[in-house]
Order: sequence, then structure tokens, then C-alpha cells
Amino acid sequence: MIIEQQITQAVINSIKELYGTEVPASQIQLQKTKKEFKGHLTLVVFPFLRISKKSPEQTAQQIGEYLLKSDAAISEFNVIKGFLNLTVAGSCWIGLLNEINIDATYGITPVTGDSQLAMIEYSSPNTNKPLHLGHVRNNLLGYSLSEIMKANGYKVVKTNIVNDRGIHICKSMLAWQKWGEGITPEKAGKKGDHLIGDFYVLFDKYYKQELQELQDKGLSKEEAEAQSQLMAEAREMLRKWEAGDEETVSLWETMNNWVYAGFDETYKKMGVDFDKIYYESETYLEGKDKVLEGLDKGIFYRREDGSVWADLTPEGLDEKLLLRADGTSVYMTQDIGTAKLRFDDYPINKMIYVVGNEQNYHFQVLSILLDKLGFEFGKGLVHFSYGMVELPEGKMKSREGTVVDADDLMDEMINTAREISRELGKLDEMTPEEAEHIVRIVGLGSLKYFILKVDPRKNMTFNPKESIDFNGNTGPFIQYTYARIRSVLRKAAAQNIVFPEQLPVNIEVSGKEENLIQLLALYADIVKEAGKEYSPALIANYIYDLVKEYNQFYHDFSILREEDSDKKNMRLMLSQNVAKIVKSGMALLGIEVPERM
Repeated sequence: MIIEQQITQAVINSIKELYGTEVPASQIQLQKTKKEFKGHLTLVVFPFLRISKKSPEQTAQQIGEYLLKSDAAISEFNVIKGFLNLTVAGSCWIGLLNEINIDATYGITPVTGDSQLAMIEYSSPNTNKPLHLGHVRNNLLGYSLSEIMKANGYKVVKTNIVNDRGIHICKSMLAWQKWGEGITPEKAGKKGDHLIGDFYVLFDKYYKQELQELQDKGLSKEEAEAQSQLMAEAREMLRKWEAGDEETVSLWETMNNWVYAGFDETYKKMGVDFDKIYYESETYLEGKDKVLEGLDKGIFYRREDGSVWADLTPEGLDEKLLLRADGTSVYMTQDIGTAKLRFDDYPINKMIYVVGNEQNYHFQVLSILLDKLGFEFGKGLVHFSYGMVELPEGKMKSREGTVVDADDLMDEMINTAREISRELGKLDEMTPEEAEHIVRIVGLGSLKYFILKVDPRKNMTFNPKESIDFNGNTGPFIQYTYARIRSVLRKAAAQNIVFPEQLPVNIEVSGKEENLIQLLALYADIVKEAGKEYSPALIANYIYDLVKEYNQFYHDFSILREEDSDKKNMRLMLSQNVAKIVKSGMALLGIEVPERM
């Protein structure tokens, strides 16, 4: 914040003048004054006691008196123990509002030719089922993080790795062969990803039946699994696929294309996209080559059954399988291959994987293996580890068909937004097209905001009903406030009120208005912090605080009926800039804001 920089320099000057010592700016701790005390910014004086050789109260008093005399930005001060509370002069707040107003992209660092490149991987779906609620959190976090990194001056490549091979897809393929009777998405009247997901569930149903029958004959669970004919057929299909069997590969291509068409619809509705998509069917061979190269160099070892392993016990971990005895690869092998291809394709400075916290160990191992294989980026990869998302009813299981599909969830959110908006009369006097546009924005906005406002590291429970409340810390509350501000500005324009780009600095500013300007100015710091911490939640909760503060101001102060033209102009400029920051911050979350509501 500009005022903070000015006061920081003034504090440095005061310590040099009072105590004859130069202190670095990093030692100056300024924070927002707590609500129960008078002031805007609080200086922590404890770090200066060894220099002043006085008590905290005396030191704070001396610095306060110096600042009051030497810096026009300070209008008064008070001392509470070792804390110096500073009140900033009203003219400074108007000056700050003027600076924010003329900067159309306040808080956003532009991307330049020298910007570092961050690649962000998110989504990572399997082609044996549609995207579900867990994927929704992943996609929303990944997309938002990409926008936040861009806002911090990074060039960003949004990437997806599609798990389009392996035993999971063979299960769906085998079930379609056995029980599909030639069904297609067109014949079924279903999206392709949903149709393939049905066959994945069907495989599991028959597999469980087979295991139960074998156990009823006296076999243990492990023995039954070893003797399962269905699983043996799925493994044989995987072997044939890896061997390039024409019929198997043809079926695999057909069924995957059904799924991709379905995924594309879901991504479009969700408002997320990718710059580059990688497919494990293309990357796993690269991974196998790197593993075999590591084997030749003695980095890895081969067991008697032919499988290849990495011994990570010196790193305090265990032994990790990289190639099975039959030569087929595992996820780790594929991730090594994908990483190699990505760094061949792009000059990546930062590689960020958006993957759930159940994979923490996997990425710890991947980092070590890439480093052992000689990749410079191995140690520096970032695993953006996030918590699981559940429904109020509990966990979801895709094998049992108890997951909440992303498509169904988005439709439900839009329908709920429609019902609530009608009940509240928010769609009155709108054309049907306008109404549908609004309910889509509100429905999806409530879903995105509810998920993104939670610290990504924490597990969360998604409650659809709570998320579409027009009051409280919700997307609709923020969207409605934005629409309210836009309405005020439209009315001002209709009355031919044009406020200047720069306000005179002698306008009297109330405490509420000072708080709002101080909050607005904080946006630049919040964007930086969100990029540093990889946390969209910091943006979401900041926007809520800003909107809450604005609504209190809107309730307490007249804007268009204010008779003092300078104050009216100041409140309109304040409103316009709150709207600007809300729109900017919500865009970083991938959320649209409506002009009317």
C-alpha cells in the first residue's frame, strides 16, 4: 500500500534521527489497527528497544511525536503498550483513492517478455468415468490458481494429463464388450463420459458377484481375487493394448472419443480450459525409456520376477515399483515421462501439480526420482495439495456409482438459483433470456465461490443449499452487491453526474469511507499473497470483507442524494472502484458478476 511505504520511510527516518541508527525496511512492522483501538495502522516498536534503550511505551511515544511533527500523512497517534497506533490524515486517503481510480488494472502485475513461465496441471481425469464433485474442486482450484499466477506477472500454461490407459479403462471396455450390446452415446441419449462410467460401475458389480461366489466356495478374499476370471480378462486386455492389438486399440479409441466429447461439454459449462493436453497413452513409453535408462545407470534395480524398482530407503522412504514384472508401467512411470515431455516442450520455471492430498507421498517420490534421473526441475516441482470434498451425506465412491456427477451438480445449482431468484423476485421485469443468463451466473458462481473460499489444504463439505444464500459469505451475496453498485452508477449517469478522474484532496472523509479505501488498497497485497501461498481462498475472503464493508457504508451514507457535490463524487468514485476490484477478484476465481440482478 502506498501510504504504508510512505510511513515506513518516515519511521526509518525517525529512528535514525532519534537514536542515530539505520534500520532496514524489513524491520518495520506495520499492520492494520485492531477495531477496538483508534487508528488505521499500528507500528510494532519491540524490535527497536535495543536501539532506543527505553521502555516500549517511551519508544512508541517518541516515534509518534516525531512522525506527527515531520510527516503530513499522520494526523494523530496513541500508544498501547508496545504498539503505536497511527491515524492517517484524510487527504492521504483521497490521494490513495485517486491513485487506485486511475489504475484500471490495480493490483495486477502485467506479464512481460521477461516473465517466468509457470505450468499448472489440473483436472487429470480418467477416461472410465465422468467428472465428479472431486474433479470440480480440482478444476476450480487449478483454473483460479492459473489466473492468480498470471495476475502476479507469470506467463502461464494450463495443462491437463488425461489418464486414458491402464486397467481402469480396460474394465469399462470389457464391460461394454460383454454387456453393451453395441450401445453408443447417441443410441443411449447420454453424454459419452456418463455412458462409459455406467460400464465401469457394471464391471465392479459383476466382479464383486464373482468374488462372492468364489468366497462362498471356501476361498479367502485374496485367493478369490487371484482366481477372478473377469479381472484376468481385464489384465489381458491391457496387455493386448500395450502390444498394439488392432481390435483392442480401435475399441479404446472409439470409447475414449465418446468420453472426450463429454469432458469438453463439462469443461465449457464450468468455464475452465487448457492450453495443452497430454495423454498418458503417449507419455508412458517416454517414462519407460527413462526408467530403463535409470536401470542401466544403476539408479534403479531389477528383481528376480523382472519388475523394476527404486530403492528410496536412504531418503527415509520405501522401495517404489516403476515397471511391473510383465513390463507394464505404473502411474509413477507415466508421470516421469509426462514431466520429460513437458520440459522438452516449454521453458518451464515453475511446475505446479494440482492434485489431492492423498497423493502427497506420490509427489514426494516423483520429485526425488526426477532429481535422481538428472532433471534439474525435480527438486523444484510444487505439489499444490488440496483436501477432499464431501457431501453432507459423506464420502463418494465412483466404483459403486455413488459419486455426484459434475454435470448433474452444475444443473442442480442453476435450477436452485432459478427457484430462489424467482421467490425473491430478482427475475421480475427481465426477459426469459436475461433471466437464464443471470441464473446461470448465480448458480455457477455460488458453486465456485463456496468451494474456493475454503483454505485449499482443508477437507470440506459442500452443501448446495448453503452456497446459494443471498446473505453471508456466498457468491450470490457478492454478485448482488456488484449489481447494486452498477445500478447506482447507471442512475448517476442517467442524472448526467460525471465525477472527475482526480478528486480534490481536502474532501472530508468519514471513518467508514477511510476503511473502504484502506481495504481497496489492500487488494494488491492480497493478490501477491494468494500467489505466494497458492490460495484462491485469500482472494475470496478478501472480496467478501470488501463487499460486507461496502454494504455497511451503503446503508449508512447517501450517495446520489448527497448535497455536497465533492462528497457525492467521492462516494461514486469509491463505489466504482469497489465494483472494479470485486470484478477483478471474482475473475481470478473464475466467477462472473452480473450487471443487473
